[in-house]
Amino acid sequence: MNNIDLIYTGIGKRKTAVAKIFLKEGSGLIKVNNKTFDESFLNLKDERNFIKNPLILLKLTNEYDIDIYVKGGGIMAQLDAIRLGIAKAIASIKTEYRVNLNQYLLLRRDSRIKERRKYGLKKARKASQFSKR
Repeated sequence: MNNIDLIYTGIGKRKTAVAKIFLKEGSGLIKVNNKTFDESFLNLKDERNFIKNPLILLKLTNEYDIDIYVKGGGIMAQLDAIRLGIAKAIASIKTEYRVNLNQYLLLRRDSRIKERRKYGLKKARKASQFSKR
């Protein structure tokens, strides 16, 4: 058999953030937009393990190298998109993984996005104060 590396992909979305995930066998190295994971999310401490939930759950933390390309949205939306993308990529490896991730609702996309502004209003639903006289 050829010595070709298999690459598993997943796309995660949250609000306006979009994350493209590429998993390949390795030592657990995580790169976000060609930077190390620590450089990308420098100010976050507790949230760093948040994206590793699917890996920790299936005990795959040091099995795969992860390349992440993320854009749009805020930091938390990006982290949510990354976690969903990682879960989708892992689910494509084995069907057993998909069942386990589904139990913990890690394959669900949070579809809430910002509502558009309507004409005549100040924001999506906020109107100017009504005056009778």
